[in-house]
Amino acid sequence: MISAPSASWYARYGKRLLDVALAAPLLVLALPLLLPVALALAGQNHGAWLFRQRRPGLHGRSFVLVKLQTMTSQRDALGHLLPDADRLTRLGRWVRATSLDELPQLWNVLRGDISLVGPRPLLEQYLPLYSPEQARRHEVRPGITGWAQVNGRNAISWEQKFALDVWYVDHLSFLLDLRILWLTAARVFSAAGVTAPGQATTTAFTGSPSGTDHSPLL
Repeated sequence: MISAPSASWYARYGKRLLDVALAAPLLVLALPLLLPVALALAGQNHGAWLFRQRRPGLHGRSFVLVKLQTMTSQRDALGHLLPDADRLTRLGRWVRATSLDELPQLWNVLRGDISLVGPRPLLEQYLPLYSPEQARRHEVRPGITGWAQVNGRNAISWEQKFALDVWYVDHLSFLLDLRILWLTAARVFSAAGVTAPGQATTTAFTGSPSGTDHSPLL
C-alpha cells in the first residue's frame, strides 16, 4: 500500500518553505533577463508581453497564471485567432524552447498559487474531461515543472502525462522534488519535448478513450 505523502511534514510545510526560499532569489536573478525579452516580445505584439489565463489549481480552485506572451494576437477576417503555428514567431519559439516564458510563474509560486514542482496547471475546460483517477492530479498544488515534464513533456500522450502526474501525487517527497528540479535544468538546456510531434505547441485534450493504459513511464 502506498503511504499518504500528502500527510507528510514536507508536503504540509517543507514544500512551501522550499518554494519561497528558491522562487524569491530566482525571480530577482531572472529580472535582468526577463526585461529585455519582455520588451522584444512587446515589440512584435503591439505592446502585449504578459499572458494571463485562469487555470485550476489545488483542488481545482481557479487562479490567474502569468507567462511571457510568445504568440501574437493575429486574427482572420472573421475575428478568429489564427492557428498557433501562424502566431508563434521565431522569437516566441526560442523563448518557449528555453522555457523563459515560464519565469513569470515564479510570482505565482510566491503567491502560493502553484509550487515549483507539481502537475502542470492546464485549461479549465479540461476539468469535466478527466477520469476520477486523472482528476487526482489536483490533490497537490500545480507546478512550473513536474514529473511528466521531465519524462517527455509534450512529446508523450495526455494519458501518459496524467499517469505520471498521479504517480507524483502518490510519491511526493523532498528528494523527488530535488530530482525533478535537477532533471528540469537538463531538459531546458536540451530543449527536449517542447512541442508535440507535428505541432507548433501541443494538441488539445479531448478526453481519454475507455480502456486506455494509464501506467506511467518510469
